[in-house]
Amino acid sequence: MFRVTNFGESHGPAIGCVIDGCPPGMELSEADIQPDLDRRRPGTSRHVTQRNEADAVEILSGVYEGKTTGTPICLLIRNTDQRSKDYGNILQTFRPGHADYTYWHKYGIRDPRGGGRSSARLTAPTVAAAAVAKKWLKQQYGTTFRGCMTQLGEIAVPIEAWDEVPNNPFFAANARVIPELEAYMDSLRKAGDSVGARLHVEASGVPVGLGEPLYDKLDADIAHAMMGLNAVKGVEIGAGFACVAARGSQHGDELSPEGFGGNNAGGVLGGISSGQDITVSIAIKPTSSIRTPRASIDVAGQSTQVETFGRHDPCVGIRATPIAEALLALVVMDHALRHRAQCGDVRVGTPDIARQQVPGSAG
Repeated sequence: MFRVTNFGESHGPAIGCVIDGCPPGMELSEADIQPDLDRRRPGTSRHVTQRNEADAVEILSGVYEGKTTGTPICLLIRNTDQRSKDYGNILQTFRPGHADYTYWHKYGIRDPRGGGRSSARLTAPTVAAAAVAKKWLKQQYGTTFRGCMTQLGEIAVPIEAWDEVPNNPFFAANARVIPELEAYMDSLRKAGDSVGARLHVEASGVPVGLGEPLYDKLDADIAHAMMGLNAVKGVEIGAGFACVAARGSQHGDELSPEGFGGNNAGGVLGGISSGQDITVSIAIKPTSSIRTPRASIDVAGQSTQVETFGRHDPCVGIRATPIAEALLALVVMDHALRHRAQCGDVRVGTPDIARQQVPGSAG
């Protein structure tokens, strides 16, 4: 019910999205959206691409006298710092690990400038759309979203203090490890190489009952959304793959009148939200566009070497935390509207134990 249509290319004149299904009457301005875009935008530290985009959002429709009208909301972000000449050497070749080869075979044509539609630049409209969803969810249910990096390459980043996340370019909830991460990224940049990352995102204050049986399970839709993010190669909900080594006596979250005893399920039971925090981890592969020469082929199928120039993130995961938060918010928003439409008048007599102050609860 909350649908986002994304448009544009990395080096086109603009990128943006159209949001269908936003309820009417919510106060909305560019100031509600811009902070999340500023968290995601490039050029914010020496550890990410130095492409300098303001990512200033414009609301073109769907808002009248400062309030949403219930009609489609169009958001526009103009591209202002393209350097298409950096991609002149890959017009006839394919970058290993990138979408060049598959796009060319699928469409018979591709836009090599910054990857065109396959560029992470196209995540900016997603973040903008999710800012709208976040505001509505916060007002309706008190739902909030947060995320952090928990691993950069070989370096684990334990979560110690969420207050530290806005204070460093890595979105790390840990101040102690920042000098090590900075030195690690400096060495990678000098070597012309890249690494992957692991991110953790969560939603708190999610109402019980979101999600539908079988094909539209909440966790299934979350995984679907996360796998749609550039470079994501793995998704875990709750305990994730750690459940393989656990016993049923350990993994199943026990219930009591005081609430749940844990949250190995990640806030989702049977595909439906339990009211606990929804917790998600994602694995992001190393950046494919690197300076190190790599073996490849050209459009004629002949062997060649590819060296990617231009401005690229040595780790695309560094700026991905706000994007993962955004994708989680979009899924929760859609399911909240669907639940309201189908089950808005459902009343049950048992207490909402997930709302009680116990370990692993939404609080």
